[in-house]
Formats: sequence, C-alpha cells, structure tokens
Amino acid sequence: MRRNKNRSDDKREHLTVVGATSGDTGSAAIYGLRGKKDVSVFIMHPKGKVSPIQEAQMTTVLDANVHNLAVDGTFDDCQDFVKALFGDPDMNSTHKLAAVNSINWARILAQITYYFHSYASLLHSGRFKPGSKVRFVVPTGNFGDILAGYFAKRMGLPIAKLVIATNENDILDRFWRSGHYEKKPVHGREANGGFAADGAKAHEDGVRETLSPAMDILVSSNFERLLWFLAYQVHGADEKSVEEKRKTAGKQVASWLSSLKNDGGFSVGDDILSAAKLDFESERVSDAETLATIRAIYNLQTSSPAATHGSQGTSGTRHNGKYILDPHSAIGIAAAQRSATREGPPETHHISLATAHPAKFASAVEEALKGESDFKFGDLLPEQFVGIEKMERRCTDVRKGEGIEGLKTLIRGRVPGSA
Repeated sequence: MRRNKNRSDDKREHLTVVGATSGDTGSAAIYGLRGKKDVSVFIMHPKGKVSPIQEAQMTTVLDANVHNLAVDGTFDDCQDFVKALFGDPDMNSTHKLAAVNSINWARILAQITYYFHSYASLLHSGRFKPGSKVRFVVPTGNFGDILAGYFAKRMGLPIAKLVIATNENDILDRFWRSGHYEKKPVHGREANGGFAADGAKAHEDGVRETLSPAMDILVSSNFERLLWFLAYQVHGADEKSVEEKRKTAGKQVASWLSSLKNDGGFSVGDDILSAAKLDFESERVSDAETLATIRAIYNLQTSSPAATHGSQGTSGTRHNGKYILDPHSAIGIAAAQRSATREGPPETHHISLATAHPAKFASAVEEALKGESDFKFGDLLPEQFVGIEKMERRCTDVRKGEGIEGLKTLIRGRVPGSA
C-alpha cells in the first residue's frame, strides 16, 4: 500500500477488509486483494446458498491473506455481521476496517459509472433520437446497484424512470405498490423453489428460495439510504436550515428502522410513496417467468450488439448467435418488457443491467433450455471455469449463534499482529 511506503515493519498499517456476498461481490473482492501486503480480506457467504461455481471461485483462492467464511444463515445474516463489526467500538479501536459491500460509499460511486457509460453507448449507437427517453431496469435484492442509478439521475443523467426488478422475495415491489415495507417471511412449502445446485436453499429465517439466489434477500439494506432522501425531501420541507432538514430526515428513518426491527415492518404516508414513485417503478418476476424469459431470448436469433462497439461480449453468453441469460439478468429483461408496454419505443428506450454469467447458475439455465437441441451446458463455460470444481479449497465455517464476539475472535486470530 502506498500509505506504508518507506515505513519500517513496526510502523506499517494493516487494513482489514470485510464483506458479505450472495455470490459475485466476494470473488471480485478476493481476486482484487489476494496476495496484497498489509491487507487481510474476510468474505462471508451463506453456507450452501451460493452456486457451486461461485463458491469455487472464492474458496479455491489459497493466498494467506484471504479468508472465506461460510455462515450457517442467510445473506442477511452475513450482512448483519458486517454492520455489527463496523458498529463495534472495540473492533474499530484495534483494527482499520474497510468494506467491499455497498455499505461502503465507494462501491455505489463506482456503480454510478455504469449508467453514464451505457447512456453514452446508446447515444452513439445511432438508434437514439432527439427527445427520446431512457428507462433503466435493474435486477436487485439489496437495492445497491439501482441506488447508484438514483444518484446518477440526481447528478443530471436524463433517466426517465428506474425500474426495480425483483424475484419472489419482493419486499421492494410490495413497498412501491402499497407503501408498506414488511419482511413477510415464508416457510414450509411456500419457501421451496429454485435449485440447490445453484445455491437456492430455504432457511428458518423465511427467505424464499428461487432460481435467482443472489437476490434471495429478506431486507434490502441500501433502501434506508433512499428513505433518508425521501424523508429529507418530504418531512424536512418545512425546516429552515439544511442541518435541521438532515436531523428531521435522520429521526424519521431511525423511527422506520426501529419499527422494522421490532415489528417486522413499517408504513409510509402517501407523500413519501408519491415521492418514491417519481423516480421509480417496480416489477416482480416469478421463477416460471424467469425460465420463460431465458428461453424466449435464446430463441431470438440476433447479431451481437456488443460486436458493433468493438467487443465480442463475455465468453459463454452467446451460442450460435443466440444470447444466454442468467436467471438474475432474465428478471431484468422480463421487467423491461413489461415496462415497454407502458412506455415503449420509439419514444422510450430501455437499458436492462445484466448481473451474472449464466454458467454460474447451470441448473436454472439447463432447465430453461432443456428442449433446445443445439444447447449444451459445456458451451457456456469460460476457460477460467473449466476444472475449477476439482481445485483445492479453503473455507472456515462460522456459526451464527456464536455472534459478533465469535467472529471478532476469529478475525483477531487471523490478522497479523492482532491476536
């Protein structure tokens, strides 16, 4: 690290990076930080609830500074651990903590660039006409990527609407339709769905298992950031100073989150819901609709739009001129198609954000395309995935019941000089 340049060993600072992942964030952080001097990275994933390839991408990295932790819970539990670490005065007094999740504003900041880049690509495509509008459709569970779109809009990017695309864990969709933000856990047969081989697995906390396990989240942690801006806009309207507006917004959000924690949910007034609908719409996509969308897009014989901009696209996402969607990206496409029935071409363009490689969710893709004679799963695999399931792995199980103190003990035992 440049901060430690020319420092003696006893003066060097050590960064402890923590993160929670439902699949992709973890491997990205691990590959970016593996082998780095003066950095330890701890990535928590819900045990048995990420796809085998996603798990292999993380756990086959054997660098000494990389620590994979499998938590016997949901992604929400992993995320709660990260928040608890940052809120722990004792841990912060002995360790320099950093986050790779969207709890870290830098993550949101980086995602803002997607929106400007894709909008610029549309402008240069020749398909955009003066006066046209653009809607962005974002598959989301944790509300991070679409929050970046909200900030891009606030920065001046002319986005007509941000369309939230959820799976059957639909707390966000229900909020935009009713003004009620409720956990609404499901259990038993109602919770069953998806493929265990792709990481879908029911849990006693009531997250519904689906074909898109990276979005199987009961509570969207970044949503509270949007709530603050809505409260600032509505409840802070009568305050005279910016400081008073901020205090009022903060108190209102704290009240809502207290109700969420103690009562399982909260409701907002019509003024807040109307403000939320100015920038956002929402769609819920079922597993059956996800499979149908993967199949329908595969059967559209198209030329690669990426190729017209000097790129051949990601290896394994195209086969015989056909595009193969992963189940999460398929949710975005299904939502975009519905949105287009309300605001369609040529006046309105839709940009749907893709989220993952289809090879990571083999069972869902194979189920969708099992009747296609020209499709073989082997055609999906990028070179980096071949043989990864046979490589040596390292991972530590973490029991949720041991709480934050158990996790702190583990981290202190692994970070050099902190035991």
